[in-house]
Amino acid sequence: MHIDIITLFPEMFAPLQHSIIQRAQKAGLVRILIHQLRDYATNKHHTVDDTPYGGGPGMVLKPEPLSAAIRAIGASQEPEAHVILTTPQGALLHQKRLEELSRMPRLMIICGHYEGVDQRVIDKYVHEEISVGDYVLTGGELPAMVLVDAVVRLRPGVIDAESLHHESFTHSLLDWPHYTRPRVFEGMEVPPVLTCGDHAAIERFRREEALRRTLERRPELLKSPLP
Repeated sequence: MHIDIITLFPEMFAPLQHSIIQRAQKAGLVRILIHQLRDYATNKHHTVDDTPYGGGPGMVLKPEPLSAAIRAIGASQEPEAHVILTTPQGALLHQKRLEELSRMPRLMIICGHYEGVDQRVIDKYVHEEISVGDYVLTGGELPAMVLVDAVVRLRPGVIDAESLHHESFTHSLLDWPHYTRPRVFEGMEVPPVLTCGDHAAIERFRREEALRRTLERRPELLKSPLP
């Protein structure tokens, strides 16, 4: 998989050079390139924003630098990229969509900023607008990192397939509680069923706990068919 990210703040993406995402890049499972939007501005001040038509507060990302970046970066790689804009106005990101995106060979992510992006760029170049939650952040960089992390970990070879199979949301359920040594911690003991050696009983316990936790915390997930 190849991922291009267009941003005003490339330095914010340092977390992608650590942990599992770093290992995936070193192993050749994904290639992530960060592009500075100002490099595609045409004036000496590298201006990429301007005041909105119709008045109002804030600034809007100009169409010329952003469209130039999309065209130049898009022409440098094959196949054609699926272009995503991170914005509070986008569709709410969920696990099923992440699984679909993880199967695409190439993504281009535009980090929204200020009051937004000139709508003409969105209409012409953007295939999908994505939001990571019903709240507003100072820019699209953090949502872009969330998106990249969530997509890359689903790529074959990045994380053990069995681990992914049992994660929250994979089967419309939250994960069950987990325990490790010591068996007793500050007077609290690990549930005895987990140490009994009866694998069928352990599976029943885990499924019951997953159902209980989902019902308590995210009951709307149970509207989806259970496995």
